[in-house]
Amino acid sequence: MGVIELYQAEWCPYSSAVRERLTELGIDFVAKQVAPRRKDREGRHEIPLLVAEDGERFEGTDAVFGYLATLEGRHGWEHEHRAQYRAHREDRAGERTGRVLAEKAPLSAAKPAESEPRAPQ
Repeated sequence: MGVIELYQAEWCPYSSAVRERLTELGIDFVAKQVAPRRKDREGRHEIPLLVAEDGERFEGTDAVFGYLATLEGRHGWEHEHRAQYRAHREDRAGERTGRVLAEKAPLSAAKPAESEPRAPQ
């Protein structure tokens, strides 16, 4: 049996939601980083993209959450993890992650890349 792989990006709120749900379920996974732009993703076009332990692929938020709904929690931590998520709402809303990155890991002064809008699902 393999391990769950999640092709994702830290900036993607949909990837973040999948990581949170996997954590709530107590399911270990390997996060695989993808190119920031869809056109540079070598065949992996929609994130999040989850590859199950048996190799089956689930591409996009709806497909991934559909699959996760079939799994059972392994530790019974779902409610406690969701409570901690709610407890940190203020830090997430205040872009705490972005502020920590700017302070602790600033990028060079090179021109920032342009972002592209999210495609409808």
